[in-house]
Amino acid sequence: MKVKSVKKLLKVWTNPRHNYICKGITRNKVNTVSSKFRNTQAWRNKRKSAHIRDKGLCQLCIRNLYNTYTRAYDNKLIEVHHIEPIVEAYELRLDEGNLIFLCAYHHKRADRGEIPRAVLKDMIKD
Repeated sequence: MKVKSVKKLLKVWTNPRHNYICKGITRNKVNTVSSKFRNTQAWRNKRKSAHIRDKGLCQLCIRNLYNTYTRAYDNKLIEVHHIEPIVEAYELRLDEGNLIFLCAYHHKRADRGEIPRAVLKDMIKD
């Protein structure tokens, strides 16, 4: 099938007479308390203040901790990590001492428990 424009392609994908399936990226997001919280203005403001405090840098990478020296630093994949997860300590979700900026690599390791929470909390105190 040859399609000359995106509009025609979208019509084909949405036309029930055709058996075409859109191969676009879709996520099955579950509406949890955590996901609803992440859409609030309070969270956006707190994330911004943590970004300013940590200067938008992974706090483990700039200290060369937890296998940082073997990988190239990528400041495009920086995420806010809740040291105490929202599901475990909902009351700490906006606490400045519970938030730290980490790259995607370190964030995954922290979520898996490979980086102790005590280490992350000590970094916030410094």
